[in-house]
Amino acid sequence: MSAEKLGLKELVAMGIGGMVGGGIFSVLGLSVAEAGHAAPLAFALGGVIALLTGLSYARLGICFRSDGGSFTYLEKAFRHRNIAGLGGWLLMAGYIGTLSLYAYTFGVYGSAMLGGNEQNVAMHHLLTSGVLLTFLGINLYGVKAAGSTEDVIVLVKMLILALFAISGLFYIQPDHLLPVFNTGAGGLFMGAALIFVAYEGFELIPNAVNEMEAPQRNLSRAIVISIVITTIIYILVSLVAVGNLLPEEITRYKEYALAVAAKPFLGQAGFLLIGLGALLSTASAINATLFGTARLGKVMAEERALPCVFALQERTRTIPWVSLTVISLVSLVFVNLADLTVISSFASSTFLLIFASVNLAALRLRKQTGSGAAAPLLGMVLALASWLVLVGYLWQNDRRGLVWMGLFYFAITVAELLFSRRRIFLPVKDDG
Repeated sequence: MSAEKLGLKELVAMGIGGMVGGGIFSVLGLSVAEAGHAAPLAFALGGVIALLTGLSYARLGICFRSDGGSFTYLEKAFRHRNIAGLGGWLLMAGYIGTLSLYAYTFGVYGSAMLGGNEQNVAMHHLLTSGVLLTFLGINLYGVKAAGSTEDVIVLVKMLILALFAISGLFYIQPDHLLPVFNTGAGGLFMGAALIFVAYEGFELIPNAVNEMEAPQRNLSRAIVISIVITTIIYILVSLVAVGNLLPEEITRYKEYALAVAAKPFLGQAGFLLIGLGALLSTASAINATLFGTARLGKVMAEERALPCVFALQERTRTIPWVSLTVISLVSLVFVNLADLTVISSFASSTFLLIFASVNLAALRLRKQTGSGAAAPLLGMVLALASWLVLVGYLWQNDRRGLVWMGLFYFAITVAELLFSRRRIFLPVKDDG
């Protein structure tokens, strides 16, 4: 008896749920701080890059039909054995960045709802660490969140954001929106680069290619629909935020600006509603990301793209406890030492590099996939341009964050070249 297949509706829900996972609740303030009134355009630009990359994922997913996703596409596109390995390490690092961002957001909104303030650092660190350790324990214990529960959480957070966007449109103050480029045209690109992590998630859809109905038809449609819907939501939400808050308010409440933006038209209830949405969204995203990333590490270890220790699991249950523990502990250290700008910059930078690589893979494999060169080439150029803008922003405003990022990437490269089973120094001989 064949297993039940995922239809278009389920695939779209998967993509939207993956993207609207908590990032929008925290990175909105960062985008507005850089792009100013043009923040909605920054989210639109991010959506264009995501859409072009999504088309590359769709073509590659239909052609190769593998659960390995990005890792598999890089393996197929590049002959050098370490390129896919580096891509795999980069993907793991990107998910660690998103885990840290979700945990940071949980701590910020939790502190705000409990009456904390900017000086209450201890409460923030306690909540941030607590939510990561809680879901590490849940995943180690083997309790899986029911699919129906995840669907409910996705629906709730979408309804909350829709209520915020639709209600807030009637209270927008036009003088808050003009001039559009009040921080300069460069702010638009900086804002888009900083918040790109909010579009991470659609790449989960091709990973389910073997479990979906009519992938030839539904894969590309699901990716396009989910990105377009998410982009519209982000544009509306950022438009309402900019239209209801003064620049100094956004600067002051940058980390939870979305909740503060609900106060002018929904009052304290709106603040609490957005806060609840952020807590639900980030908790759900942490659980799903930790669950999926740990198993990605296990699969990659089995394929010798990561050290074999990542494949270790319990004898009686298929729980990759080493992978879970390492990922959680690295995220725990990162989120407690870095601030929001560093975390968001690192996560956005990593996924911009991954998506640029996947677009390059699609470009190299276009004869096999039957696609043209224009879309993947444009997607790659825009992703790399955004990454360079992000690096330039960090160089000017946060060189410490840039050093953090460089050290992390250096560590990834060293780990692949020296310690993985595909290493180029002191190589391990194959048994078979």
